[in-house]
Amino acid sequence: MSRRKKGEAISGWVVVDKPLGLTSTDVVSRVRRLFNAQKAGHAGTLDPLASGVLPVALGEATKTVPFMLDASKRYRFTVRFGEATATDDAEGVVTATSPVRPSPGEVEAALARFVGEIDQVPPIYSAIKVDGERAYDLARAGEAVELKARRVTIHEARLLGCPDADHAEIEILCSKGTYVRSLARDLSLALGTVGHVSALRRVAHGPFREESAIPLDKLMAFGHIAPASEAFSRHLLPLETALDDIPALAISSEDASRLRQGQGVLLRGRDAPILSGLVLATHRGHPVALTEYSQGELKPVRVFNLDS
Repeated sequence: MSRRKKGEAISGWVVVDKPLGLTSTDVVSRVRRLFNAQKAGHAGTLDPLASGVLPVALGEATKTVPFMLDASKRYRFTVRFGEATATDDAEGVVTATSPVRPSPGEVEAALARFVGEIDQVPPIYSAIKVDGERAYDLARAGEAVELKARRVTIHEARLLGCPDADHAEIEILCSKGTYVRSLARDLSLALGTVGHVSALRRVAHGPFREESAIPLDKLMAFGHIAPASEAFSRHLLPLETALDDIPALAISSEDASRLRQGQGVLLRGRDAPILSGLVLATHRGHPVALTEYSQGELKPVRVFNLDS
């Protein structure tokens, strides 16, 4: 006899405004318990020293997490010039200092050179694996860590302001795999000085924006209200929210049944859609499966087990 899963079959996305001091895993655990959800996960880690948009997937929405990992992200951050740290952020010990302070014009000019595809060496205090070990574990153990440069893309970068000679406030839109700490380090070096990230906030992740994020403490204040209440449902977004750039196709109940059983669906003839690649198959407005459409056939990639 199969064991029943603990929790409710709740599915969707909760966009949390993560506070400073908590890990992303801490936030996911609290949200899962609050909604009493069977499963939970997140799309893209935020360090404890970072705040902002952390999309938390519940239930069947966890199946869409891999598609969110590829989404672009927008960050606002502050670079502290004159001090390099071991971690490239405010948590690490100072490893080098410099009296050089760039002007706002110099920061703008140097920042422009980082827009586009660039090769970036991740911070040694990162979760990247080296011979099966996390780089930050090796670094904390005092071992020398050498990480290879990776190709990332900075889509946009702009200087928001320089509140004083020591700091520059910057906003970027970047691809997956981009390290803001590395950008702050490399920008400082390009300006003839050293520096690190002193503040970091994610303001957007794919379709999820800062404006729609709910602060974690405000969400937790709903703890005495049943998850089915309007207060909860207002902050539980449909799982397909994460798939806004994937075309949707309405299918019949018979075809929906086939997809749910892992079988392909033929869509040929005059009414066959002009599509290719990933397609979200829906029935009566509900997501049925993420499919791959090729040569007139929908093949299920991820099937969603939702009540409809």
